[in-house]
Amino acid sequence: MTLATLSEVLQPALGGGYAVAGLVCLGWEDARAYVAAAEAEGCPVILQAGPGARTHMPVHIWGAIFAELAERASVPVVSHLDHGQSAAECKEAIEAGFSSVMFDGSRLALEDNIRQTAAIAEAAHAAGISCEGEIGFVGYAGGAASAGTDPAEAARFAAETGVDAMAVSVGNVHLQQGAGAELDEARIAAISALTPMPLVIHGGSGVPPEQRRRLARGSTVCKFNIGTELRMAFGAALREAVNRDPDRFDRIAILSETEAPVMETTRRVLRNLMPGPGER
Repeated sequence: MTLATLSEVLQPALGGGYAVAGLVCLGWEDARAYVAAAEAEGCPVILQAGPGARTHMPVHIWGAIFAELAERASVPVVSHLDHGQSAAECKEAIEAGFSSVMFDGSRLALEDNIRQTAAIAEAAHAAGISCEGEIGFVGYAGGAASAGTDPAEAARFAAETGVDAMAVSVGNVHLQQGAGAELDEARIAAISALTPMPLVIHGGSGVPPEQRRRLARGSTVCKFNIGTELRMAFGAALREAVNRDPDRFDRIAILSETEAPVMETTRRVLRNLMPGPGER
């Protein structure tokens, strides 16, 4: 298959009562494991290059990696820039062949966020790809506190920016290592009542799996970003591989042993968001 846009995988999810996982990538091994998991589960997947990944490796390399994996895959694969900080970063991703970009203007004043996001959405659409925006600020575990999304502001943001998906702050937190408090479903419902826009939950690792499943089936939340719990699976597998033979030094041999455990963890994440056999 070739690359899919964000809109091409989220619109069917919106109508079909399921959600698609946006998986945070840090290297070839985890990205490949994510696609293998999606193929095993027969579902689309969104490969995401966030700020940390882009510091580690240039955007055009990520674009090439994601395109290669998508070309080989038997399921739709979205190549997504996560938390783009500027129009220049988003433009670079568009030129690198990404099929979706996210502009994070969540710390900006509402008017400025709408203006900048709308311009980036227009550029993305002109290139034939999708755009995600964010309204309300999603905080970080042990770091900056969240600022919840106002439903009326979210409706205005969706209408005036033309984005294809909207990230919201409804009790979710980035970088949480275990399931925390449940999301504010009343706020999600209030947002959904004012706009049909597919909603995105960043910090999905902190959302209890039971609630992820419920929201995927019964709300307009169509995308959960999952990173921390998969990085934890990778770290555990890597430590086990290294400790099994401390004299080994070949990185390919060591890293290859992380892919199967990460794939299995990813399969559980994906399966939880998709309809069961009797629901399809």
